[in-house]
Amino acid sequence: MRRLTFVAVGTRVRRTLIVMAAALGVSGTVAVAATPIPSGLSSPVFAGSRARPQPVRGIPSTPRNRFMAPNGRSEIHNDAWQTDGYVWDGPLGRSAQTFSASLSGDCGSITFDTRGRIVTICIGLGGPALLMLDPRTLDTLATFNLPPRQVVRPGANVFQDFTGGGYFYLDRFNRVVTSTTTHHIWVIAEAGSSGFRLVRDYSLTRVLSSRENLTSALPDSNGLLWFVTKTDGVVGTLNLKAGRIRMVRLGSRSVGEIENSFATGQNDGVYIATNRKLYRFAADPGGRPRITWQVRYPNSLEHKPGQVDDGTGTTPTVMAGGYVSITDNADPMDVVVYRTAVRLAPHQRRMVCKVPLFNRGASANENSLIAAGRSMIVENNYGYADPSSASGGRLTAPGIARIDINRDGRGCHRVWTNNSVRIPTAVSKLSLANGLIYTYTKGPGTNDPWYWTAISFKTGGTVWKRLSGTGVSHDNNYAGIAVAPWHTAYLGVISGIVALRDGR
Repeated sequence: MRRLTFVAVGTRVRRTLIVMAAALGVSGTVAVAATPIPSGLSSPVFAGSRARPQPVRGIPSTPRNRFMAPNGRSEIHNDAWQTDGYVWDGPLGRSAQTFSASLSGDCGSITFDTRGRIVTICIGLGGPALLMLDPRTLDTLATFNLPPRQVVRPGANVFQDFTGGGYFYLDRFNRVVTSTTTHHIWVIAEAGSSGFRLVRDYSLTRVLSSRENLTSALPDSNGLLWFVTKTDGVVGTLNLKAGRIRMVRLGSRSVGEIENSFATGQNDGVYIATNRKLYRFAADPGGRPRITWQVRYPNSLEHKPGQVDDGTGTTPTVMAGGYVSITDNADPMDVVVYRTAVRLAPHQRRMVCKVPLFNRGASANENSLIAAGRSMIVENNYGYADPSSASGGRLTAPGIARIDINRDGRGCHRVWTNNSVRIPTAVSKLSLANGLIYTYTKGPGTNDPWYWTAISFKTGGTVWKRLSGTGVSHDNNYAGIAVAPWHTAYLGVISGIVALRDGR
């Protein structure tokens, strides 16, 4: 067993109260009209038929983390459990209309403030920038520059680097909490009617090495902020009031690394996956990360095209009934479900089920599972490494599937598989109100068409698809779909943001 290096850092981080971020400035107080992303229309624009809502009933509500914005508005996977589900409706495909805005980069995580405005971080060659957008027009209302990315190491794939702004969350006060490329955690508030200002700056430079880049930060059910790094598998906590840090390292360099975000459940549980194991953590009375259980999941140790490293590609998903799910890195890939309880009954095992999916030599997943009650939706991302993987007519492996946990909690079963759609990297979403899974698919042809696609949660059939645009500028490159309560879907792409809504 690898020795865990615990770091109890007694140093209090510098907490800076800043009225105005003078160095970065508060800009964008005058709206900038959206410029649409150029798009060819040489492919069929719409296929299928308008959906008839089939609500998904009997699903327990996902508890809200009271330190985050309301569920569905707070972060890339919608809530602290990372369920990727919404209780409201989305587009039904009625005279579906698309619109877009050319921005500074790919807007991977999209959130909504209490006034309904889009708050997102877009990462491009010029560095990451925090943006506020008008949800109806996609006009830019405010811009706040974040620290630029550091020098890229030779051989590094910038299209698979989620550190320094790829993940962030919106807290209950409409403030953005994000890690930076400089080993800081920033809290950025809205300034006036349309602007941003830096109000907290927590420096972690004295406790992280130069190679330990921050991936994600989220609060647990008590408000203690947890953070993870890619290299060395650092898991840490930050007391936002006292500025106190506690840390543990789960690995060394690329063994035990953490490429994705994590889930926080009720009763203090925090679920983190490295490229070797899945862990449940809780904080001790002093705020130190403490492992309450850990499991080694099946792993071929292959770095598959379509995943960021040689481990699971999923952010863990907490499920109702005391479960947590991931996909492993076996060949073929499995959906694996574990019990979350710290202490199991004598007759119980930690693993509930392991269900293989898709074809041997062509299965990979780099997204959190959608969870709705006992059901999980998983997609196949095998074959995508960067935008060149889906350009010039190239296609990734097909597949999306639904797996349900058996009612008695003993095992799982496959409900359906749809092998007619190819989803290179979308963070797909489910509307419980209408029973549609919203995803983003790539079609055949050298013009490289990209489609908004709706799939039936009940049957797995493709209900409709609407052309978003053609060419690499419409590649979403791991960005997540966001469905707003006003029945509009948004998605970051290489060149900015695209959106879909029903016509009149």
